[in-house]
Amino acid sequence: MNTILRKSVLGVAGLAFTGGVFAGPVAAHAVDTTRAVKPVTATVQSDKLIPHGVQGDQSRIDLNDEQTANVKAIIAATKKAGMDERAAVVSIATALQESKLENLGHLGDRNDHDSQGLFQQRPSSGWGTVEQITDPEYSTTAFLKGLKQVDGWKDMPLTKAAQTVQVSAYPDHYAQWEQQAADLVAKHWNS
Repeated sequence: MNTILRKSVLGVAGLAFTGGVFAGPVAAHAVDTTRAVKPVTATVQSDKLIPHGVQGDQSRIDLNDEQTANVKAIIAATKKAGMDERAAVVSIATALQESKLENLGHLGDRNDHDSQGLFQQRPSSGWGTVEQITDPEYSTTAFLKGLKQVDGWKDMPLTKAAQTVQVSAYPDHYAQWEQQAADLVAKHWNS
């Protein structure tokens, strides 16, 4: 199949998938607390957390206790894997895009795939069992294992590193969460 046709087919499949994935979480919540904010000036910690600066407008959501616990679980799993703060930023930004840091179960009729958990990993794609991918430590470790296999991930923009692991129909959407992910890592890395 030629490249243009392949990209078109993958794009259509991705639209169908994303429509199912994101229709579920949006419909499940009464209020969408996502808000777009302009890129912010990098902080002192940005050299380590945001080495390439943020790409485009940034989004931000208010986190509840469950989402904050998931941030802490991602950070703990990152440390356990022997990876640094930048890996935690990439992981948290990815989970913000995929699930808004909610450990989602199967979405039933609102989801035509078997994606679940913080990273919307699929048992049918070999990420693990449903029980595994809905465990924050396991799903983060699986994501980080994929990230470690990306040559030069530390030297590429966050969205490219995340996309290489996730293979999303919307590869640029990870970028919008980089500042909030960096802020969360700065706040919780040493707590």
